[in-house]
Parts: sequence; structure tokens; C-alpha cells
Amino acid sequence: MKKLRENIDRFFDRLDENWRTMPVRKQHQYTLYLFVGYLLLTVGVVAKVWYDTSQSKTICTSTISKTLS
Repeated sequence: MKKLRENIDRFFDRLDENWRTMPVRKQHQYTLYLFVGYLLLTVGVVAKVWYDTSQSKTICTSTISKTLS
């Protein structure tokens, strides 16, 4: 378990070092790409939920008849 943690720490240290040595312009570009990807994913999920709820014409407004005891 300790070796796994050390490997993970080393991996993140190398990743952080690579990020810090990268030019700022490239960092901004990667950050922008990640943000745009997240935005597209969010818009897709919201559109899917909106589409699914618009297909349902009836809304169940009755009370729950079975109760837990």
C-alpha cells in the first residue's frame, strides 16, 4: 500500500513539474480546452434532460398510496 502511494505521489509530482515548465500560453490553451469540453458536456446533459421531460405529457399528481411502516 505504501509503494502504491509513493508511485501515485511521484506521478503527480512529475505531472506538476511538467505543468510548471510549460509556457503560460500553452497552460491557458489547455485550460480553455478543458473548460470548453466541460461546457459542451453540461449543455449536452441539460439538453437531454430537457428533451426527456418535454416528451412526457402527463404529470403524476396523485399521492403515494403505499406507506412504509
